[in-house]
Amino acid sequence: MTELATPQYKPVQETGEIFDLTRFGEYLQFTVVAPGIAEAYRPGQFVAVAVGGADTSMLLRRSFALYGVKPGGDYAGTIQFVIAAKGKGTRWLFDRRPGDSLDLVGPLGVPFPVPRNGTPAVLVGGGYGTAPLLPMAELLIAADSEVEMIIGAATADRLFGQLPAKRLLGKITVTTDDGSAGQRGWVTDPLPSAIERLGAEIVYACGPMGMLRAVGEVAKAHAIPAQVAVEESMACGIGVCMTCVLPVRGSDGVSRFVRSCVEGPVFDAGRIRWADVGSVPADLFGADGN
Repeated sequence: MTELATPQYKPVQETGEIFDLTRFGEYLQFTVVAPGIAEAYRPGQFVAVAVGGADTSMLLRRSFALYGVKPGGDYAGTIQFVIAAKGKGTRWLFDRRPGDSLDLVGPLGVPFPVPRNGTPAVLVGGGYGTAPLLPMAELLIAADSEVEMIIGAATADRLFGQLPAKRLLGKITVTTDDGSAGQRGWVTDPLPSAIERLGAEIVYACGPMGMLRAVGEVAKAHAIPAQVAVEESMACGIGVCMTCVLPVRGSDGVSRFVRSCVEGPVFDAGRIRWADVGSVPADLFGADGN
């Protein structure tokens, strides 16, 4: 049986200098000097970044999964995260340059649970959702686990992480919806055969909500757990704004709204009420009549 343990962590606020910016297709990768965040980080956690500058009207931060860290040694520790230009805040970040400073809070959220040593695992990343899975793959390999990774996106320019994944694992499976890179089809298409080939006992995933739901269904059909990092909009990152709530069934069988930024972003896929995301189920604890 897979044994899971969740490490303790403590978030900090830091003003970090942008050390490097690298463009990957549709995405921009930030490397920022932030030794306090790097020191406490665990795979699956994220960072909340202030946007717009000191006089901005954009009061809420933007949250991004951490892609990698280098803890402090001879040089100050750095963190990496990846963004896509989706709105005013992320477009402001796209205009930053090396040497600029960012106001950061992190690491935030619950990290991926870690199975016992040697547990075979399949990792599934959609778009830049692959980012937090790469350090998780490193952690699993260090624990003598066999690992397969499937990376997918709608088009080739929306893929992320193929090269570091190949360096880490030697071979990965790539899919695109339009066939512009790798296999044509959804990222979940090769998942059943990967689970069976590896004898996987757990699946980790990050990407769009529809993809995560499909990953959870495949894992359930193979009677193994799926730990998924959701990409709900986590505006404040600290549980105040309530923009990222999800209906989740607890161990007591009762469903409640939980915040992706505080109780997540990593959840057991089998506990999320996927069909009710974006609504208020009548049987939810605290809903009318409960």
